[in-house]
Amino acid sequence: MLRFAVTDTVHLRHLESSDAEELHALVVANRAHLLPWMPWAAEQDLERTRAFIALSHKQLADDNGFQLAMVEHGRIIGAVGFGDVDWENRSSEIGYWIDQRHEGRGLVTRAVRAMIDHAFGVWQLHRIEIQAAPGNPRSQAIPVRLGFTREGMLRECERSGDAWLDGVVYGLLSAEWPLDRT
Repeated sequence: MLRFAVTDTVHLRHLESSDAEELHALVVANRAHLLPWMPWAAEQDLERTRAFIALSHKQLADDNGFQLAMVEHGRIIGAVGFGDVDWENRSSEIGYWIDQRHEGRGLVTRAVRAMIDHAFGVWQLHRIEIQAAPGNPRSQAIPVRLGFTREGMLRECERSGDAWLDGVVYGLLSAEWPLDRT
């Protein structure tokens, strides 16, 4: 089981079936905050949360990435994970979200840093992408802070209800990431 320390009080761990109610409650509490950037939040109910966790177990079993809970003092405060891994091209995408009350502490940046270390160090991937909404400066600041290059804008790449959302794409190559930061 993977576990990454983020701070002295925050760690990342695999999502478990028993996390469904807590994770769902966190989504409900943050629904209005998440909706402008994450269309999935609109229809996220307990059954969809259970299905997401089951899918994350399959993803892990298939060696096709993983989804992790961000936990502080035993409570889930967000999530971070890899989309499908393209093993032929050695690339993947990282997604993340955090409870609004925990924003501004650098936790997502640290969590994404741990994910990048795993991707380039353990998996030996070549490339990682992060996609953020153009109107979400907090989300865009994370890849910028971590040395990603803004590569472009995907026009109307994601549907949210009756609207289409653009996405800013950031990329990072393994040669650009110092695995040994000592």
